[in-house]
Order: sequence, then C-alpha cells, then structure tokens
Amino acid sequence: MLLVEDDPQDAFIVRELLEDGDLSVRLEWARSLDEARHLLAQQRVQCVLLDLGLPDARGLSALAAMREASGDAAVVVLTGLAEEQAGLAAVTAGAQDYLVKGRVEGEWLGRTLRYAMQRKQAEQAAVALHAERLRAEENARLERGLLPTPLLQQMPIQVATRYRASRVSGTLGGDFFDVVEDDDKVVHAMIGDVCGHGPDEAALGVCLRIAWRTLVLSGVTGTALLRQLERVLRAERGGDEIFVTMSTLALESDQRTVRVWRAGHPGLLVHSGSSVTWAEPGIGPALGLPLESEWEPTELELPAGGGLTLFTDGLFERRLPGDGMRLLGEEGLLAVARRHAHLNGEEFVDALISGTEQATAPDASADDVAVVHLRWKEEQ
Repeated sequence: MLLVEDDPQDAFIVRELLEDGDLSVRLEWARSLDEARHLLAQQRVQCVLLDLGLPDARGLSALAAMREASGDAAVVVLTGLAEEQAGLAAVTAGAQDYLVKGRVEGEWLGRTLRYAMQRKQAEQAAVALHAERLRAEENARLERGLLPTPLLQQMPIQVATRYRASRVSGTLGGDFFDVVEDDDKVVHAMIGDVCGHGPDEAALGVCLRIAWRTLVLSGVTGTALLRQLERVLRAERGGDEIFVTMSTLALESDQRTVRVWRAGHPGLLVHSGSSVTWAEPGIGPALGLPLESEWEPTELELPAGGGLTLFTDGLFERRLPGDGMRLLGEEGLLAVARRHAHLNGEEFVDALISGTEQATAPDASADDVAVVHLRWKEEQ
C-alpha cells in the first residue's frame, strides 16, 4: 500500500491505525506526487491512500495524476473535516472511496481499504467483460464480411470452408475467401491473405472480398480482375507497406478444366479419388508490391469427381515440436493431406486442420488459417 501524504503527523496516524486494524499490509510513504510516481515505477501497489492537498498537486488534478500513475491500484482519498464534499467529488471522478481525517478508526480504515480493492477488481472485471463483448461483436461483423456463404446456383459442387483465428490475438485477421457461380455455370473461387493481423487488416480483407465478388459477377475475371483488385488495395490500405497474396480460379462447367491465377499465394492441393498432390501453378507478384504486375493463367485438368483445396500459409507455417526453427512446411502439409485423402468435404477439411495441429507444437502458429475445399460431385 502507498500513502501519499505530505504531513508527517498525518502519516504517523495512518500507520498507527493500520497497525491497530486487522489488515496485514506493507506501507510505503511518499510525501509528494513526484515521489509517489517514482515508487510506483519500482514496485506494484494494490491500494493508494491519497491526500488531495499535496505540494505539487491539489484536488481532483492530484487524483487524476495518481490514477494514471497507479495503473490497476485502488485509490482512496483522504480529506480534511471541512473538505468532505471534495471526497464525494473524488469518488465521482474515479476514486474507490474517501476517508475524512480525524474520523477514522483502525478497524474502519482496514474495512474501507479492503472494500476499495474489491470494488477496483470488480470494475476491472466489468471493463474486461465489456471489452470481450465488443470484441465478440466486432468479430461477428467481420466474420460476415470475410467468410461469406458461397453463392451457388446449379453446378454440382461441394464447398467446405473453415477459418481459425490466431490464438495470439483471438480476433479475426486478414484472411478471406469466397466462392460464386456465374450465369455461364462457371464456379469462381478465391482465397487471400492481407499481411499483418488485426481489425484494420480484417476490414481491408472484407473490402477486397466484396470487390472480388462484385467484379466476378460483373464478368471481370483473371488478370483483369487482379488488376482491379490491386487498384482497390492501393486506394484502401493504410500504408504502402501493406500487400496481399491471393489465388483466384475458375472451374469450368465441363467439371474438368480449372484456370488458376496466383498473386504471391501458396500452391494448392489437387484431389483425384483417394490421392492428393501438390500443385504450383504459375505465379505473379502479390498485390500492392512496387513491381510491374502480370498474372498469367495456368490450366489444370481434373479427373472425374476431382477437387481442389486452397489455404493460407498459416496452415503450414507452423513450428514442429522440440525445434523452434523447423516448420511443418509444404511437404509436411501434403503428408497430412495424404493421410486423410479418403475423406471428403467437411470431414477432410477438419482432418487437415486437426492433423497439422497435432503434428506441430501447441503454440506453433500466431497466424490465422483459412481453408476452402472444392470438389465436383460424381455422377450417380
């Protein structure tokens, strides 16, 4: 406990009252606000007894300065007999309680300090609960924008998607995806990753995802689509250092042909029956980099009932247990995928994510993970 009091006699009385009471406490004494700040910088204090008439601060300004300096400590104000209204004003301004000098007994002082610390803890819990509620509401809004319902019409395609927020931040980051079917029965899919983590990156991801869906449904695809998205990115990003990796593809209505454009994004998994291979279609630079941008399509041929899995790098850039430097990597991810290649749709995606988590350290990734699995339904 810290007593901030410039009068040695009053400080002596407080110390005697604490010794007479039932509250076990180690008391530090500061004679000014400046001395109190110095003590608070050196050790943690649970409660501050503050005189409002200090040589370097008075009244509510002294309280405001002490609340800022003491962090999560409870603050109880000491006032004179003629200053009881100042004590009430101090409670209104954020103090947990006030005491009038000359009217305090040891037991009462101990009880007041104990209740003040409990009230401070209750206030902090309420603030934390409110912050958690706001974070959940923000996540829900961002989730609706980042993780849309696939917009499909007639084509017999299975779509399974998953998103895992970073375990470090607990909030949605900049990973995003979408799947739509156009009027020509072409199924378009996309997955992207904004560099960085946090609400600003998530908001930018929402912006790009909505722009992608709008452009695709307007008939803009491929290289032209990526050029327009880069224009949107440059206009909306918070700084020139922000870039985005993305893969966008078109699954033709023949259910065999797939055209892929990659902008700095990882490869993809190709499914054929119960086997899985890794594909690295031609790649161009990530969106937003100070480079001449050109993205050429790569054409893949799927077998009957074949499929694809797209993902962000958080899925395989995970540390292996017992080694802080080695990552699961692309080969490790492919090995996990092959172990679960007999599964389909939702089961495969869940097994892929859980398999990478089991193969790596518990705290292996601070990155978000997004997965999109697409597979044509075999004819009955």
